[in-house]
Amino acid sequence: MQTPADYRLSHLDELESESIHIFREVVAELERPVLMFSGGKDSIVMLRLAEKAFHPARLPFPLLQVDTGLDFPEVLATRDAWVERLGANLVVASVEEAIATGIVVDDGKTSRNRMQTATLLDAIETNGFTAAFGGGRRDEEKARAKERVYSHRDDFGQWDPKNQRPELWSLYNGRLHEGEHMRVFPLSNWTELDIWHYIARERVEIPSIYFAHRRRVFERDGMLLTESPHNPCRDGEVVAERTVRFRTVGDLTLTGCVESAASTLEEIVEEVAVARVTERGATRGDDRFSEAAMEDRKKEGYF
Repeated sequence: MQTPADYRLSHLDELESESIHIFREVVAELERPVLMFSGGKDSIVMLRLAEKAFHPARLPFPLLQVDTGLDFPEVLATRDAWVERLGANLVVASVEEAIATGIVVDDGKTSRNRMQTATLLDAIETNGFTAAFGGGRRDEEKARAKERVYSHRDDFGQWDPKNQRPELWSLYNGRLHEGEHMRVFPLSNWTELDIWHYIARERVEIPSIYFAHRRRVFERDGMLLTESPHNPCRDGEVVAERTVRFRTVGDLTLTGCVESAASTLEEIVEEVAVARVTERGATRGDDRFSEAAMEDRKKEGYF
């Protein structure tokens, strides 16, 4: 028997429904979850889905940001606006403080982005979080494509890609031993294009740097990086003002932008629809250390 058209969900509605189901399952199954919230597009969509999952009640978990001290001001402003609107509890884990207290060692070579791992693991242990929602998607990178929705982490916060739990029929195994926790990815089956379609549909607030704007940038390793006191030019690098936008946001010393005239959500959707390189592959310098850079970091405890 054919399903009446009125009862068929659109592609976005199916993704939304799956993500909301994941949020509710985690809250029902695990004692102390937290949502990792950077203020970037994926974490904003994740927060919007969490808001829908528990409306009209307040979020039943806090938000957690790992602050490198090198985040874009526009992103932090959007983060604060969301926190204020929802009346959410924001926990900030600072890389700077982690260095000061000896949790992380600054050797002068390791990026602040890579120092997030130990800072995050300390925040999870200190606060007793048993699950951490992350905005990772399988289309972003090869290591993330290997990961399940429920990603088990051992008592050292590490991930073993060869020892993952089956998730048949969307049944999730959240069993934990002392000291272990889960990373949970409600957006696993979304793509970058799905994210932008959803943002356009929901008209949610996102950082202004996702839209085309004039910025002083220079080229390094095939990426356009922001001029900043934190990111001094090297010999031969020339700063120029260009019309750019960001496809992803993170540590400003490692996150590149792309030349673009897309100044509306509809124009961004059109631009992403024809892109042939993922946003991380195109603009994240921390993923270029090696072929297995992301997988190595995830094994250590990264998002």
